[in-house]
Amino acid sequence: MSDASTLRPLRASSVTEWDQQADVVVAGYGIAGVCAAIEAARAGADVLILERTGGWGGAAAMAGGFIYLGGGTPLQQALGFEDTPENMETFLLAALGPGVDKAKIADYARGSVEHYNWLVANGVPFREAFWGEPGWEPPHDEGLMYSGGENAAPFNAIAKPAPRGHVPQMADKKIGRKSGGYMLMKPLAETAESLGVRVEYDLRLGRLIVDDDDRVVGVIAKRYGKEVAIRADRGLVLATGSFAYHQQMIEGYAPRLIGRPAAAIEEHDGIGIRVAQALGAELAHMDATEVAFFGDPQLVARGILVNGRGQRFIAEDTYPGRIGQATLIQQENQAFLVIDEASYEAGLATETSTPFFRQPPTWAAETVAELEADMGLPTLALQATVDCYNLHAADGKDPLLGKKPEWVRPLQGSLAAFDMRGFTAGFTLGGLRTDLDSRVLHVSGEPIPGLFAAGRCTSGLCAGGYVSGASLGDGSFYGRRAGVAAAKN
Repeated sequence: MSDASTLRPLRASSVTEWDQQADVVVAGYGIAGVCAAIEAARAGADVLILERTGGWGGAAAMAGGFIYLGGGTPLQQALGFEDTPENMETFLLAALGPGVDKAKIADYARGSVEHYNWLVANGVPFREAFWGEPGWEPPHDEGLMYSGGENAAPFNAIAKPAPRGHVPQMADKKIGRKSGGYMLMKPLAETAESLGVRVEYDLRLGRLIVDDDDRVVGVIAKRYGKEVAIRADRGLVLATGSFAYHQQMIEGYAPRLIGRPAAAIEEHDGIGIRVAQALGAELAHMDATEVAFFGDPQLVARGILVNGRGQRFIAEDTYPGRIGQATLIQQENQAFLVIDEASYEAGLATETSTPFFRQPPTWAAETVAELEADMGLPTLALQATVDCYNLHAADGKDPLLGKKPEWVRPLQGSLAAFDMRGFTAGFTLGGLRTDLDSRVLHVSGEPIPGLFAAGRCTSGLCAGGYVSGASLGDGSFYGRRAGVAAAKN
């Protein structure tokens, strides 16, 4: 067998012996992979998952666990929130663009309630409780939260706000270490294995195997340096994650993330994207990135965020990921939080979902002028910003950026500022272009026979903007589609 160090596809005629075989082969045992495996098995296929690590889970098991669902899920209804697929679609079109796949967003919004019911039927638990405070995720086991700025400017004037961040219930969660994502993956992995899905661990995907018609019929993988040939009689599903940890791809496609910690796992090295590219696969939105912002939302909402020129640039009560994107992409990673003593103490007194984001302020002063000088800003730069904010905040309004009245009050008395320059990290959102059946599309626009993909190795719902839960949402939703399509292929 020829050397598999190259990514170019290998002809099946070169394979003298197949080490493994299945109807459907799934590369990756995260959220997209497990959902593909379940649906392929239920469609009557013999399914084999190839996982490069020693266990199931991937990035999904380490995530906060948000699954972005709406349109009137039973959880939304039980907690008194009205939503429709059309309303969800309107919001997503506004929040995730520009250049979104409109057909995919419409498809996802219309199938969202069914997908929620499918998750529940497969053992994923959701507690009927709502967390309405600013934060990255609920601090307890609440099942529903705003997770995309739906109730903040400018989106609250575009679509009727509805919380769509559905979080699997988990007792004694440890945010940043073991959260709702674990309780999303665990029951699904158990379901897959109960259906007879086979798993081979410690196998690293290397290249695709194609027949003489360029149909994908298998893969070459490596285990501890030894090549393994695996045949896929009906279809191969790529579910290998993003390219957040492939330095050359970051530099080439998403340079804004250079030097930023990757909010992903090291196995996300873009291999699924690269092996499909070698067969002529089309890519989409490779520059799109989610950006985390390492500030406590309880404090951020109560203060004002200013850029390197001392100017406000975003409504502080919006989704933290939106703040992160605005800071990194639009403000050259320059951000400072300015807050007065009363608001600071009020924020510290609240329960927060992100206690490890809390830190002492960088500067403190008795007046805005003193704080401005300590921060190294030009005279009157910050003072003008605070004067404008306070003028309108006295009436509970923010006509400049639209922060909600409940978070608007004048900054008075002693103040503090936090230096948040560089407080961002991110992961990639772009990848293989797929259709609604999760078929990987060739640059010609035609599906590549035998090849399917889902999750962060694809370009999913997001073309630029992001909402928490989009990755686990479209990964699980289109993972299911991939499994069905591959089994019937």
